[in-house]
Amino acid sequence: INGLIKDSLIGGILMLNGTVEQFTTWIKAFNTLNQSQGNLPFLYSADAEPSLVNRKIMGSTPVKKANEIDSIQEVKSVTQKISSDLNKIGINYNFSPVVDMSPNSTVGYRSFGKNPENIIPWSNQFIQTTQKNNIIATAKHFPGHGLVSGDTHKSLQVINGPLKEIQNYPPLIKNGVLSIMVAHIAIENNDMFSTNGLPSTCSRKVVHELLRDSLDFKGLIVTDAMNMGGVRNVPNNNTKAIAAGCDILLMPADARKAHLEIMTAYSNADMKKTIDASVRRIIRMKICLGLL
Repeated sequence: INGLIKDSLIGGILMLNGTVEQFTTWIKAFNTLNQSQGNLPFLYSADAEPSLVNRKIMGSTPVKKANEIDSIQEVKSVTQKISSDLNKIGINYNFSPVVDMSPNSTVGYRSFGKNPENIIPWSNQFIQTTQKNNIIATAKHFPGHGLVSGDTHKSLQVINGPLKEIQNYPPLIKNGVLSIMVAHIAIENNDMFSTNGLPSTCSRKVVHELLRDSLDFKGLIVTDAMNMGGVRNVPNNNTKAIAAGCDILLMPADARKAHLEIMTAYSNADMKKTIDASVRRIIRMKICLGLL
């Protein structure tokens, strides 16, 4: 990471697994190095979901898992505890809440979908409380991970037919969620949004035409981790995700290679326009967070 900072190749860091003390120490060191290089301040992200935060950030304030929470008031309390920890550590971008339906075993226990009618109001409460603490909240996993059977960490999963979970996003977009994460899920047997065997992260139909244009989302679009089995073996996956309209590549398998591929693609007029728009959104978000 220090090498990537010195060469000005990254705009943020995911704090994936560690302790409160480790993350706090590392972020201070990264900031010092980053400032000495004259780079823009970083977005520091984490999967600080109620169901994962105590395992991902060891020593964080204990909270109930999402599927164990009993009321919207408890959602607010849990979110405030998580946000307070993130502010103390220096993390300003939370990849949460999960707004998927509950049937999928990988993501189901991580959402408020035990009672489907709670997903939107409880997710909105999580988002509003997070963002009042000057932290970006992220609705995930677009266009919907809860009704597919498998695990995108291991392989590409498929939505067969209509996008039944898409209904969860318009109310959250209307209420100002700042970020949405796109999943490595293909769509088939859907005339309007078929991804032709590619994950949604690499489909312009899904990212740009559906999320950005049809749903009028103006915030940051981030990929799920690019080293996951659902996307890792897609040829030119980094540039395909950017061309699709994703603003941020999360955990590319090789960050230097990804940067080189993007800079090479930048010579194309359409890609330059797409990349410039993403960069403006990222810088605008850093200004809104008070980093610039």
